[in-house]
Parts: sequence; structure tokens; C-alpha cells
Amino acid sequence: MSLSSSAFAISASSFYLKARHPKTRVPFNFQNPLRCSSPPSIRRLSRKLYPVKATVLQEDEEEEVVIEISFPTKSPLGNEIEEVGESRANSSSSGLERCVIKVEQSVNIFLTDSVIKILDTLYRDRDYARFFVLETIARVPYFAFISVLHLYESFDWWRRADYLKMHFAESWNEMHHLLIMEELGGNSWWFDRFLAQHIAFFYYFMTVFMYALSPRMAYHFSECVESHAFETYDKFIKVQGDELKTKPAPKVAIKYYTGGDLYLFDEFQTARAPCSRRPKIDNLYDVFVNIRDDEAEHCKTMKACQTNGNLLSSHSYEDDFEDMPDCMIPEADCEGIVDCIKNLSRPLKKSK
Repeated sequence: MSLSSSAFAISASSFYLKARHPKTRVPFNFQNPLRCSSPPSIRRLSRKLYPVKATVLQEDEEEEVVIEISFPTKSPLGNEIEEVGESRANSSSSGLERCVIKVEQSVNIFLTDSVIKILDTLYRDRDYARFFVLETIARVPYFAFISVLHLYESFDWWRRADYLKMHFAESWNEMHHLLIMEELGGNSWWFDRFLAQHIAFFYYFMTVFMYALSPRMAYHFSECVESHAFETYDKFIKVQGDELKTKPAPKVAIKYYTGGDLYLFDEFQTARAPCSRRPKIDNLYDVFVNIRDDEAEHCKTMKACQTNGNLLSSHSYEDDFEDMPDCMIPEADCEGIVDCIKNLSRPLKKSK
């Protein structure tokens, strides 16, 4: 009886040992699916996979937000569950943001088309006068942007040094377009001056309000205006190209495009490297070709500005700021009234 009892004990113990040390070992995470939510394993997984996933999904803003919140590097399990819920709320807010963007762009397109119809009616066969009105209007938004940016800087809310410099360069470029049209006689009739000046007056305050409300909307509206200017000049060059080649270039155009100091000329072209574009002015045709190309560069810059805080001056490089991190320009958390309301609607994270 004792012998059989001892044999039974030995066999039971050997079975217990085999159960604790199986011959075929599987990874820890798969031995018990219910244990996959343990905090230590999540922290190790996050440190290894989070940077890779963030890089792969960088172009998808909505997915990037989910990755960042769902896999925090250091947080207890309870906070992770709460932050996953926050990611779903942010996903729904991104859907709301897309609707807001659609409304903003629809309003901008309607306003631009309305102004275009008025100009088409009044300036059907008067090209230089039309260009004078266009250039008077086109430079107004940059004055408005600079005004609001200076206001924000005065209140010490946030700063955009590169934006100030770039917008001034854009207004400088548009001013020379205006001077060219004046030299060509585009402002000879009082009605054209009266119309352009009064449109510019009301356009300035509208842009200030729009920029304070939503910089993205204001930049998109300027993109629409610059796009129309490009199409207008491009059509004019194709129709009047042969005649323009026989006329001399205005002096102000020669001085601006071929002068010695072209720093500001490079500054507003954020899609180009400095000194990569050097116009050649031999006749009036070359002048209008370069004005058209300027409008295309304005359009690219305005499109880039619609991305929050991602624009740098064409003369700014990261290497210049490596040794002085205190001089880096911080990205604005709240750029306009719409953006502020959107940020306030997001769920706040608990302080640790």
C-alpha cells in the first residue's frame, strides 16, 4: 500500500513538473490571452513599436492621433483605457473639423467668384486697369496678416517671426506689381482708383476678422485670389504675347527683377531655394511672365500657410538654431477663434 502511494506521488509530481516546464515553449504574451493588458508588457511594447508606427502613419493625421494616444510610453493601464476613449473623441472632432474646412472653403470660393464676375463685367476689354485693381486688392491680405500677428505678439500670446518676414516680402512683391501697372497707365481713370481703394479698405477689415477667426480660412481665401490672378495673367500672355514682345519693359520692373538686392524676392517664394530664380527682363512680355510666375509662388505659399505652424522662411534653416534652442519659434496651440474653440472641446488629460 505504501509502495503504490509513493508511486502515485512520484507520477503526480512528474506530471506537475511537465505542466510547469513544457517541451514546446510559446511566447509570454500568448500563454494567456487575458494577460495581454498587463502594464509592464504594454510599456515594453510601446517603447519599441510607437516610433515606427508614428512614422508609417505620419501622413494620416487622424490615425497618428490614435497611435499616439493609444500607446503611451509611460502610463498605468487605467489611464491607457481613458486615453483610448479620448482618441475616439478626437477622431469625431477631426470629422467636425473637416466639415468646418469644407464650409470655410465654400464661403471663400463663393466670395471669390462674386468678385470675379464684377471684374469681368467692368473690365472686359481694359486689361491694365483690371490688373491695377487686382494688384491693389491682392496686397491687402498681407497687411492684414501682419497686423494680426503684431497684435498677437504684443499680447505675448505667440510669435511667428518667419511669417512676419514672409508676409512683408509678399506685400513688397505685390507693391511692385502695382507700380508696374501704374507705369503702364492702369490707374489713369479716377473710377478705377476709387473702386480699387474702397474695395481694399473693406477687404482689409474683412481679412483681419477672418484671420482672427480662422487663419486657415484667410490663407485659403488668399490662395483663391492668387489663383485667379495667375489664370488672368496666363490668359493675357497667351492672347497678347506677340504684341507684348515688341514693347519695352517698365523701368520699375527692370529695377525690381534684376536689381542687386533680391533678398525679399527670394523670401516670399517658400517653395524654392534662395537664388534659384533669377528673372531675365528684355521686354514687356518677360515682365508679365514673371508677374504670372510670382502669383503662382504666392499661391503655393498660401497653401503651405494653411498647415498650422509648418512654414519656414526660405532663408531659415534648422542648423541655424541648433546651438540656441531658446530662440526657436514655438508652434501655436491656438491660432484663431475657431481653433481655440476646437481645442477647448477636446477632453483634458488628467494631471499626473
